Amino acid sequence: MPDILSEIIANKRIEVELQKQSITIEQLYEGVSDVPPTRSMKQALATSSSGIIAEFKRRSPSKGWIKETASPEKIIPDYAAAGASALSILTDEKFFGGTLRDIRIARPLVDLPILRKEFIIDEYQLYQARIVGADAVLLIAAALEQDECHALTDKAHELGLEVLLEIHSADELTYINKETDMVGINNRNLGSFHTDVANSFRLAEHLPEDIIRVSESGLSQPETVSQLRDAGFRGFLIGETFMRTGQPGETLKDFIDKIIT
Repeated sequence: MPDILSEIIANKRIEVELQKQSITIEQLYEGVSDVPPTRSMKQALATSSSGIIAEFKRRSPSKGWIKETASPEKIIPDYAAAGASALSILTDEKFFGGTLRDIRIARPLVDLPILRKEFIIDEYQLYQARIVGADAVLLIAAALEQDECHALTDKAHELGLEVLLEIHSADELTYINKETDMVGINNRNLGSFHTDVANSFRLAEHLPEDIIRVSESGLSQPETVSQLRDAGFRGFLIGETFMRTGQPGETLKDFIDKIIT
């Protein structure tokens, strides 16, 4: 079984170095001062009755294209109108069909927190996220050493970004510290892409009680979300369940109606 995460990270290192040759980090640093304040994803999830983080996702490494011609101009406002608590926008192009431009387009259209869903390995990507209008970033424990993760968290906070720390196994619980804004339990193994929603329930009892908990991947039934809420989760990152349908916003609305009724 190929390790998909290793392949993605190897490509990401090349990609970031090429981006640095085009736009220097010094240029990004200068641009940050002109960006408006961020919104709190942590607060949005804590106060939401549904906690749905609706994801804009065109493709998957394991399943190919989901919605190749998906338009952020249409889907993102529909997600907001349907009651999403926050938004996740994938910006990896090679494996997920996304770009930073998707966030730049979405930002003026909605007033919800936007998560840059990306394989972040360099603070350069944090500056990019801030400049295009993201409010939070994903840091993946499986892709980073602990000291790298903590340093990127500190830099994200310096830039006004919140961090969703993603873990998949009990071994990665040590990545959580007092600076962690939110913890995401990924139900998908990023090496094999095998998905098991029970992973969120298994790890829930090991998480700090006061941390905002997010369940990620494989969530397709409102009943599962309700069960996860009972287990202490306040965020639910869902993309494919909505994106595979003709009207992702309408599908989200129906999904939320079934959670809160």
